[in-house]
Parts: sequence; C-alpha cells; structure tokens
Amino acid sequence: MSIRQHFEREIGKLQADVLLLGSMVEKAILDSVDILQRRDLDAARQLVADDRLINEKRLTIEDNCLALIAMQQPMASDLRTLASILEIATELERMGDYGKGIARITLMLADEPLTHPLHDIDLMSRKACDMLRRALDAFNRRDVQAARTLPAEDDEVDALYVRTQNRLISSIVADPRTIDQAMRLLWVAHNLERAADRVTNICERTVFTITGRMIELDVLDSAQSSPG
Repeated sequence: MSIRQHFEREIGKLQADVLLLGSMVEKAILDSVDILQRRDLDAARQLVADDRLINEKRLTIEDNCLALIAMQQPMASDLRTLASILEIATELERMGDYGKGIARITLMLADEPLTHPLHDIDLMSRKACDMLRRALDAFNRRDVQAARTLPAEDDEVDALYVRTQNRLISSIVADPRTIDQAMRLLWVAHNLERAADRVTNICERTVFTITGRMIELDVLDSAQSSPG
C-alpha cells in the first residue's frame, strides 16, 4: 500500500468515527427528551454517566487527527478535511452535553408532576437530530449543496423555541407557582435550539472542506431571504 493510500484509508476511518460519534450524540439527545417525558430517573442518571463515552470518542478522534498530521505531509485539501474533523468532533461533543443537561433537569424535577406539555420540545429534539444526521451525511459525501441549504431549516426549530418560550412565560404569569418548572423546561428548549445552531456550524465546516471558503451560512440565508 502506498503512503497516499494509507493516508486516505486513515482519513476514511476518521470520517467513520465522526459518523459514529454523531449517532451517539443523536441518541443522547433523543433519549434525554424521552426520559424527561417518561420521568425515568434511573435512565437519566445512566445518560449523564454515559456522556463520558462521547467525550472519550471525541478525544480519540482528536488524537488520531493530530497523529495523522504529524506523521504525514497532508496537502491543503487534506488539512482542511482534518481541521474540519477536529472542529466537527468538538461541536458534537458539545451537543452531547446538551443531552446530558436535559437528563440533569429530569433529575431536578424528580417526581414533580409536569404542568407543561412537552409536544413542541419533542418536535425540537427530532428536528434537530434529523438535521444533524443529514449534515454529517453531507460532510461524508462532500455534498456542498446540501450543506449550504440545510441551515435554513433551523428556522423551524427557532419557531418552536419561541412558541415554547411564550407558552412557558404565559404559564408563569397565570400561575407564579410554576416558575421553577417553567424555567427548567425553558432551559431544555434552549439546549435543543443550540443543538440545531451547531448543525449550522457543521455545515459551514463542510463547505470549507470542499471549497476552502469559510462562509457564515445563517448570515447567507438571512441575506437571501431579505426583500430587495
């Protein structure tokens, strides 16, 4: 096997590890909201503990990336790929933290009856994870068009967040005794809104990997949607 073939094989392994890390994060986020709905405290504790696996996977990716850079002489396009893998792994690790944070909120609520519906929060988690799955697929396939258009879907998550925020604030006004639970659920929604934002960062890294240009896709989307 030539040096170049070995290098490409190692990059392929790193990309596979990124996809695996992404699936771990997706599961953590979806499970965290399901656990909140079911009020499963044992599962919440396990999810918090399992976050270390996500952290360890991210560190493994980072170590392997740096080792590959040190041992090889990557071309500019290869360096962009490796830099993007490092950045995406960091984004994924932080998204995993959002799932852990939601599980911790479940533990804070304990067996307190829920006074607020979680329908929109569930929709937010599913939409954010669907976006994440497709963003990582775009990175893996080098699909610049998908990477450029996907961030526009973040508007749907933002709208759900605003609706959740308004409903929770209204409930506090109607009954101030609900403030503690409302604020905790608002933090859940905030975590999910931030998770969707990080998908945009992943898409920006994909565009950078392919084109060598770093573009703020949320700004681009706003400009394209503005009148005139």
